[in-house]
Amino acid sequence: MLRKVSSIIWDYFLIAVGVFIYVVAWTSFMLPQGMVSGGLTGACAILSMATGVPVDIYYITINALLIILATFVLGRSFGFKTIYAILVATILLRVLGSDTFNFMKSLPGEFFYVEDRALVPIIGGLLEAIGIGLIFQRGASTGGTDILALIINKFWPVSPGKVFLYSDLVIIATILLIPGHTFSDVIYGYIAMLVFSLGVDYVLMGRKSTVQVLIFSERYAEIADHINKALDRGVTALNAVGWYSKADRKVLLVMVRKYQLSEVTRAVKAIDSKAFVSVAPANDVYGEGFDVIKTGIQRKKKS
Repeated sequence: MLRKVSSIIWDYFLIAVGVFIYVVAWTSFMLPQGMVSGGLTGACAILSMATGVPVDIYYITINALLIILATFVLGRSFGFKTIYAILVATILLRVLGSDTFNFMKSLPGEFFYVEDRALVPIIGGLLEAIGIGLIFQRGASTGGTDILALIINKFWPVSPGKVFLYSDLVIIATILLIPGHTFSDVIYGYIAMLVFSLGVDYVLMGRKSTVQVLIFSERYAEIADHINKALDRGVTALNAVGWYSKADRKVLLVMVRKYQLSEVTRAVKAIDSKAFVSVAPANDVYGEGFDVIKTGIQRKKKS
């Protein structure tokens, strides 16, 4: 019971940290420089520039409607965590966006001021990716297009980064409708969008990156047993023929997460220093111990 409670508290703490990093990307870098990225926050920022209504007002109002969809499709737990994330984000947008926190903004004379304006969307995009990645990992969202990305990813093997990429193109381009903004602002927005799209995929999928390892060794049985028992990974022994020697041999095929690769290579070297090892990236691996095949929503058959 205590472990479950501590796990829940830890989840909500990390969500708050992720929201803080995400909001800082906007209030410290993007908004002070008159830039926008994608997502609902970007749309709210554009609406705020057009009407003068604070970003947080649009943010909480639109999300109040979207949260109903999130709870229905992705479950009650997702809904509660997302409500929490949205409330924290709304508060931080108002607090960190106020004049009291000008020292945290990229403004002339302040500590976070970045003289080269082209670096601002890169910094903002990276911070957004880190923040959203932490939030997604704990099963929550900041609302808006995040909800759309998670719904699509639940049923189809489309990465969240790609969903953001396509939906954000239009949002960023609408800044041209705001007087005083030029095509360069669109380019800055697209830079932030690309950095964010690549970054969030890395944060979410980095530890899930998989590699295919081929191991050529006379001591293949010892190596296979070690990988099976010590690393808890399956091994397939393939029949092969050394074309030079014309001798039959076994080649081990192993699929492991990228972070486990060093363990595999160290084990192979310790058992057989003369072993030959080939490593290749595997974009998608489905099955036990890896990812689940997503083929779309199953339609009910008519009786």
